[in-house]
Amino acid sequence: MRGIDDRQLNGASNAASITADSTHATVAKSASPDAVRVDMHIMAQCPYGVQAENAFKDVAAKFGPDLDLHVEFIGQTDASGAPSSMHGPNEVKGDLTQVCVQKYAPAKAFDFILCQDENSKEVATNGASCAQRLGIPADKITACADGEEGKNLLLESFKRSKDKGASGSPTIFIAGTRYEGGRKPTDFMKAICNGATGKKPAGCSDIPETPKVNVTILSDNRCGPDCDPKRAESSIRSKVGNPVITTVDYASADGKRLFGQIKPTALPAAIFDATLDADKDAVAGLRGLKASGNLKVMAIGGWNPSCADDGGCKLDECSKTMQCRVEEPKKLDVFVMSQCPYGVKGLDAMKEVVDNFKKAGDPIDLSVHYIGDGDTSNLTSMHGAGEVAEDLREACVIKHYPKNLKYMDYIWCRDKNIHDGNWQACTGGSTGIETDKIKACSEGDEGKQLVSKSFSESKAAGIGASPTWLANNKYKFSGIDAQTIKTNLCSHNSKLHGCDATLTGQAAAKPGAKEPGCGG
Repeated sequence: MRGIDDRQLNGASNAASITADSTHATVAKSASPDAVRVDMHIMAQCPYGVQAENAFKDVAAKFGPDLDLHVEFIGQTDASGAPSSMHGPNEVKGDLTQVCVQKYAPAKAFDFILCQDENSKEVATNGASCAQRLGIPADKITACADGEEGKNLLLESFKRSKDKGASGSPTIFIAGTRYEGGRKPTDFMKAICNGATGKKPAGCSDIPETPKVNVTILSDNRCGPDCDPKRAESSIRSKVGNPVITTVDYASADGKRLFGQIKPTALPAAIFDATLDADKDAVAGLRGLKASGNLKVMAIGGWNPSCADDGGCKLDECSKTMQCRVEEPKKLDVFVMSQCPYGVKGLDAMKEVVDNFKKAGDPIDLSVHYIGDGDTSNLTSMHGAGEVAEDLREACVIKHYPKNLKYMDYIWCRDKNIHDGNWQACTGGSTGIETDKIKACSEGDEGKQLVSKSFSESKAAGIGASPTWLANNKYKFSGIDAQTIKTNLCSHNSKLHGCDATLTGQAAAKPGAKEPGCGG
């Protein structure tokens, strides 16, 4: 992350600082009548939220009073009614500090947030140094953050985020419209200029026009919600500044011809012609592009249309795909990234689910799989090398301790502090899991083969979000609490004992409900 010195902060402050109105904090000491409103909903320790805030440093400096920026926070309450957030208590402390600075030092609040963002992992403790650096009365901020006032301010912000349907960090609205474009400063600048309903901000005069890029989204109606072209379109708009989008279905003559031209690939797929070359930023931001003649193709989903054609499941390439899976009652599979906080929550919830069905005399068949890329020579995952190392250890424990789901004891132990390097503490002694056996497996070829196979299974099933669940080896759903998991499993197993129990979580959970997760 780029550092920010005092000179830069003061410059940003003079150009566009945060001030307070009756309910929100906004950028610009005195917003102009035609200022474009931007609502940014974040979590203080979310790296993507921090990235967006840092991008807005340049945006604020460029537009000054023509930008009306509102910073809100995403979270919920715990059982006691206290604020809670995805990344834990330290994130809540950061949220509390920032919401209090917005009230008591509004002119310097955005500068303060940027200062804390220099080391977002320390937002629970770096507020004092940032306050001193910016000349903010730290005692007043601390009193607010540690008391009922800060709690109430933060819960009000949580409610505003919830009312806007903002659950992912960052969720951004520009001129009242949910923003789904790129996250570079110039991307935000162009969207703000396009969102102006009155006089355009003066800063719009020297922003170059983004070249138009022709994109065809090839999808398949048989796939269902996972292949909704609108979801694919949203993905494209987040990476391409000015796309001209056409949608084609696989069942049409054009769709069959186009698929024949670009296969093998999964659907939905985004297909670009030569106009893509003019948008260098889009080319750099699009991952997984593959050349096919004079076209470039990016698979967005994991659906193989050939497998849904007559006789398709007899093809070797289709045996592991979702549409060709054979139903297996009382089986539950979960696909995760080991260090994804949502995946951790989902796996932790499984203790209550497992105990519930075991107590009812109807234990379930649980399998854990991992999401990532590469093969035995180069394994990669969203959260970095540490996540791959943990995937390797967990896969080895699963292989060597499958009886009575013994491996879950290790996973539940690790999930208490998934980033702690002392994984050995969850093995040896009374755990019944041999440290040396797991070390040899995870650091050798055996572990690499296990994780490579697991990654391949996830890809074949078209699964990239953590956690994703499969009931009965066939029916996909998402969820991170015990009640949601149980409800979805029981919706496909009406005779399963233990389904009448009410577990922790969403008592009214519905099968197929969309939950937050890592990846997509």
